[in-house]
Amino acid sequence: MLVAVCAFFFLWRLNSFGLIGADEPRYAQVAREMLETRDWVTPKLGGEAWLEKPPLYYWQALLCYRLFGVSDWAARLPSVADASILVFAIFWFMRRFQGRSRVSGAWMLAATAAMVGYARAASTDMPLSAAFCLAMLAWYRWFQEEARGFLLGFYTLLALASLAKGPVAPLLAAIVIALFAAFEGNPKILIRSLSLSGVVLFVAVAMPWYALVQLRNRQFFRVFVLEHNFARFGTNLFHHPQPIWYYVPVSLLAWIPFSVFVVLALVWGLREFRGGNPERALERFLIIWMFVVVLSFSLSKSKLPGYILPAIPPGILLVGSYLAERPYERAGAALVVLQGLITTVLVFGALLSPYWLREHRFPGNGIALVPLLLASFAGVLVSVLLVRVGLEGVRLVTMVPAILTVAIILRIAAPSLNETLSARSVSDSLARVSERRLPVAVTLVPRETEFGLEFYRNQPIARYELGQVPRGEHVVVARQGSRDALARNVAGRRVLYLGSFPSQRIEFFYVSAQ
Repeated sequence: MLVAVCAFFFLWRLNSFGLIGADEPRYAQVAREMLETRDWVTPKLGGEAWLEKPPLYYWQALLCYRLFGVSDWAARLPSVADASILVFAIFWFMRRFQGRSRVSGAWMLAATAAMVGYARAASTDMPLSAAFCLAMLAWYRWFQEEARGFLLGFYTLLALASLAKGPVAPLLAAIVIALFAAFEGNPKILIRSLSLSGVVLFVAVAMPWYALVQLRNRQFFRVFVLEHNFARFGTNLFHHPQPIWYYVPVSLLAWIPFSVFVVLALVWGLREFRGGNPERALERFLIIWMFVVVLSFSLSKSKLPGYILPAIPPGILLVGSYLAERPYERAGAALVVLQGLITTVLVFGALLSPYWLREHRFPGNGIALVPLLLASFAGVLVSVLLVRVGLEGVRLVTMVPAILTVAIILRIAAPSLNETLSARSVSDSLARVSERRLPVAVTLVPRETEFGLEFYRNQPIARYELGQVPRGEHVVVARQGSRDALARNVAGRRVLYLGSFPSQRIEFFYVSAQ
């Protein structure tokens, strides 16, 4: 059953829309270039060293390309695999601590908005989150059972997390364990966690790549360590500023459709936390884990939604503990109403998402009436089921909005997502208006379009704004209405209009050679 849950939420219709944003096509293309050059050490983009991230995702994608060929869905398979491994690990690791609730707890994790979204993304967020969360679960199993294999597994998994996104994983793990030891009133926990064999394993797994990439690329320390770790945390160098409370609403959205239960479980856990009950060590560990991740990234000057992903599993595990304590308790009226509203909003948004994507506005003239009625029916259904089954069946009942939302988006909204947000549709349109495979340049279009075209056409993309005007004949992908600006960059050369792609406000032009 768990296999079916992961297959539905993570794998079903994985290719229904193309790569979205700047990161997905960029990471996918880096993996392709590593495959083509057979260089497993230095990530490259456009033939140049791309040292922003370590190689774990690229290695995973490279293997997927070898097995299934280069494609956008193959680029997403590493995240599918990592998310599925994490879900199964939650099931197997927690059978020792949460008994029968482990199955539904794993289901709930798979159905959260964050897991569904990032399991379907070609990015480094899921590899990091999976490795880090597995490491923390392994450490807690060691703490409870003194099984040395789990401690060694903890160090190995932290090494993999370091190969996924850098030193953030071991740093967060150290803070979590130190705080847990402090609240348990037993500093020996931290000392016992230090293992010479574990450190050797960590170094053996993580350090060879770091050493090799530094030897081959002298700029690696400056680019990766100083800029993409220290400067990303302490400055707004990469232009992702957000207020310090940013991750509070982001976390609540990430836990949807179980956000209400996470809040209830957190309030319950904090009450138990204050009491210092030794039987509540797991709940204290989960709360510390959550707060360390959320607060650490809240202090960062650069914030992106994916950073919060390692805090999602402990929130769901805390819900599992909360529900396991009250299997026969009735759901309160406020809980029933809130969960019904969440279901209504999710289904309504999913049904209207194709219209919003195309029109960028709320529909009028009664267009929203039928979706609202259907969504309201789903909300009422969930509320009625909650009243009837109580908290014992809440795990299954709250899966309803998740299943409905994912199914609607992938069946109904996927074509609009592909047409309005992905460069795959732009590349297909460009191929229709220009049958010759000429060099491609872009001007006044988002970076998402540039990186997407680089992946889908598998060729370097020049950008006029950076002075990268090809001397030979080429095709230009330009913002709608920018022909005059384009012509000034190629004065004296013939410019022919080829067509347009209205969904993304893009026009295509042919430019002759100098």
